[in-house]
Amino acid sequence: MINRKMMQRERLERMAVTATDTMTLYTDGASRGNPGDAAWAYVIVQGGSIAASRSGYIGTATNNVAEYHAVINGLEAARGFTRGRLEVRSDSELVVRQLTGRYRITKEHLADLAGEVRQRVRNFAEVRFESVPREHPCIQVADRLCNETLDAERGRK
Repeated sequence: MINRKMMQRERLERMAVTATDTMTLYTDGASRGNPGDAAWAYVIVQGGSIAASRSGYIGTATNNVAEYHAVINGLEAARGFTRGRLEVRSDSELVVRQLTGRYRITKEHLADLAGEVRQRVRNFAEVRFESVPREHPCIQVADRLCNETLDAERGRK
């Protein structure tokens, strides 16, 4: 009984959001070689300012895998800021179109990663995916984070 009430309360809290509760998650993945050394990064923007950013090293992977990892890690981090509306913006048209159902996912490993994304999307009242140009300033920040991570990893080898 308590669990059901808690779940109902959480659901109502997620639904009771306003437009001002919208956060934006910018993601980017990079691979030096395809496959090659790969990294992911995200930038979370709230109220016009960067609220959080992070990057990580994957190892050997394709650029598409790195792009998915950026979305997955970004969604996990955004959960700490909101359970309301989230806009996810990426310069990867493939990932955005696959996640919005415009493209079928034919590669099993990408379908598995898309499943991880869908699982994390459930933590929010609403998530919208949008493709943006790589010239977007926040995508540029995420791209720089990816490159810094890859440079640092190269220095360790």
